[in-house]
Amino acid sequence: MKRSWRIVWIMLICVLFNFDGKAQHEDSDISKVQYEEAKIELTNMLANDSLLNFKRAVFVTENAYLGNSLDYKIFCRNIENLKRIAQEIIKKQDLVYDFSDKEKVSKYSAVYTLMTDTLTVALDSNLYALHFPYGYDFEDFNGVKDWSKMFVSKLLANHSGNCHSLPFLYKIIVEELGERAYLALAPNHIYIKLQSEKMGWYNTELTCAAFPIDAWLMTSGYIHMNAIKSGIYMDALNQKQSVALCLVDLAKGYERKFGTGSGDFIIECCDLALEYFPHYINAWLLKAETQKKIFVNLMKQSNAKEVSELFISNSSAKKLFKDMERNYGKIHKFGYRKIPDEMYFNWLQSLKTEREKYTNRNMNPSFKN
Repeated sequence: MKRSWRIVWIMLICVLFNFDGKAQHEDSDISKVQYEEAKIELTNMLANDSLLNFKRAVFVTENAYLGNSLDYKIFCRNIENLKRIAQEIIKKQDLVYDFSDKEKVSKYSAVYTLMTDTLTVALDSNLYALHFPYGYDFEDFNGVKDWSKMFVSKLLANHSGNCHSLPFLYKIIVEELGERAYLALAPNHIYIKLQSEKMGWYNTELTCAAFPIDAWLMTSGYIHMNAIKSGIYMDALNQKQSVALCLVDLAKGYERKFGTGSGDFIIECCDLALEYFPHYINAWLLKAETQKKIFVNLMKQSNAKEVSELFISNSSAKKLFKDMERNYGKIHKFGYRKIPDEMYFNWLQSLKTEREKYTNRNMNPSFKN
C-alpha cells in the first residue's frame, strides 16, 4: 500500500535509547572494574597510545557510571543520524558569508540550527519526522541528585540537557563533520568558543541559543579578574584538555556511586587531568575536597578532637593536611570563588531575560550577516 505523506511526531534520535540513569545508579552490584577500565582508556588516549577521540571519551565516562549498559554502536548511530541532519541543513541553508572559511562556518551554523530549531526531516520520499530542539533541564541541573543528568546519552534520549551535555554534544557533532569546536569554562558552566575569519573568536551558548560577548560573561558570571589571568576560565580548550574534563567527570561519577573511600581513584583521575590541563579548576577542587573528606575520616577514626592530636598518632596525616592546605591556597590564588547554586540558577535565567545586554551584535542566530 502506498504510504501517504505525513509527519511523524517523534524525536528522531532518542528512539534508539532505553535510558534510565537513576535505575542504573541504584544497581549496587556494578563493579569498580568498569571504572578502572574507563580510566585506563582515557589515560591511553591522553598518552597518545590510542586515538584521541572526545566522543569516545564522553561515552566511556558515562558508560562506567551506568554500569556498562550503553552500547557504543547505538551511541555512534545516534550521533551519525544527527550528523546526517546537519549535512542536509548545510545543503539547504542560504548562508551569506563571503570569506574563505565558509565551509567551516556552514558546519557551525548547521549544528547550531540542529540543536536550537524545530526541523522537518525527510526519512524517505514520503515519510517525514519532526526533530525538536534540545532544551534546558532546570530540574537538578547540576546533577546533585542524579549524576546522569549531566550526560550526553541522557540528552540524546530525553532531548533536554544542561550546560555540560549541550556543549559536549555540539562539539561531538561538529567534529564528526570534520571541524573543530572548542569548549570553554566559566564558573559552574561550560560553553562553546568558535573562530571564523569574519568574527575572530566568538562564543556560542547552547542553553539559551545565543552568542554572548566576553565582557558580559566577565561582569555577570562572577568571574574574578585573577581567574581570567590564571587561565582557569574563558580560554578555548584543546583536545587533551577536553578529555581531561572527562577524567574529572569519571572521578565525580565514581564518588557518587561508591563514595570517597580511600580517595585513590578520585585523586589519580584528578592528578592525571591536571597533568594535561594544569589550570583545570574542577580537578583542583575535587582533589582538595577529597583530601578534606579523607582527613575528616581519619580524625573520626582516631577520635581526635584537634588536628594536632592526629598528627601525633599518624605521621602521614600531617603530609595529607599540608598538601590539602597548599591545594586550597592554589585554588584561591587562581581566582576561584564559589558561586551558590541559587546565584548560578539566577544567572542562567538571565541568559534568557537579558539577551539584549549580552548578545554579540555582529551575529544573529542564522549566521546570515
